[in-house]
Amino acid sequence: MERWLALELVSTIRHDGDGGVTDDLATTHGTTRWIQAQADLLAGHLPAGELTADEGLRLEITELRRSVRALFARAVSPAPPSSADAQRLMPADQALGHLNTVAAREPVVPQMDWLPEGTPVARLLSTEKEPKVRLVAALARAAIDFLSGPQREQLRACTAPRCVRYFVKNHGRQEWCKPSCGNRARAARHYQRQRVATASDIKTHRD
Repeated sequence: MERWLALELVSTIRHDGDGGVTDDLATTHGTTRWIQAQADLLAGHLPAGELTADEGLRLEITELRRSVRALFARAVSPAPPSSADAQRLMPADQALGHLNTVAAREPVVPQMDWLPEGTPVARLLSTEKEPKVRLVAALARAAIDFLSGPQREQLRACTAPRCVRYFVKNHGRQEWCKPSCGNRARAARHYQRQRVATASDIKTHRD
């Protein structure tokens, strides 16, 4: 399955396995661990494996995440957004403004490399020296690329019980982010049908 940096960012809010929601960016330690886990996706921007988050960086990333989640909610509309923050989403115009502002914090210019025996490779050249600025700007640009690309049309909020993830639909019949969510959703539907049938039987006997 293809990985997108923007999707990885919003997925730091997730089901905790016990019926609740957990936040992978709730602490500086968790934020550092998440940044380092994205080293391959950030390889063209900075050496993420060497970056340690402080509280200021954590707050910048979580505020950017709020913006991206609000825009993900807009992208899946009129279907419902993730239930994790559906009641407290940042207004879409505010989210868009914040995203663009953060992306602009790092001035970059496109450069192309083309070896004699290879194919053209594009990269962004930056003059920004502060790695924390480069990181947050790279996350914002990744969100812009995702939301302006074709994968936006396949973005969905998983509707399985307790799941709060967004995912990109890979095939026409896909309803959930992963098989375990599909199993849980089918089990919940079966349980609901059984309850309805039982209630109907009880009513019939009473009548």
